[in-house]
Amino acid sequence: MRLERTIRVTQPIEKVFGYLADFTTTTQWDPGTVLTTRVSGDGGVGTVYANRSRFMGRENDLTYVVEELEPFHRIALRGSSGSVVAHDSLELAADGSGTVVTYRVTFDFKGPARFLGPLLALPLKKLGDDGSAGMKAALDRL
Repeated sequence: MRLERTIRVTQPIEKVFGYLADFTTTTQWDPGTVLTTRVSGDGGVGTVYANRSRFMGRENDLTYVVEELEPFHRIALRGSSGSVVAHDSLELAADGSGTVVTYRVTFDFKGPARFLGPLLALPLKKLGDDGSAGMKAALDRL
């Protein structure tokens, strides 16, 4: 299952990157996130985050690891739990006086959850729509 959303904001790329590179900010823009805390690292590659998310009424704990961090261009993380592996990437590009952010996430379900994929398409689409709207609103407030 893959989602992709693109948003445009009037904030400069340096400000947008600084905000999104701190994955703990997901509590401010991702409506599915209950809490994200940094477990180890300095925010760079190898940094580990603990994330508790709510989806379809259930809470799930994921461990995210920063896999790529290219300043002002790309952030990529891998999140995993017993039932899912999520690959999140954020690509940034300067756009005149603002920034374009392309957010992609791929969900690979494990175990019995892998059979639910087709049933999750609409709820995951809503999660993507709500997340991109939340991200845009949070970035516009910077």
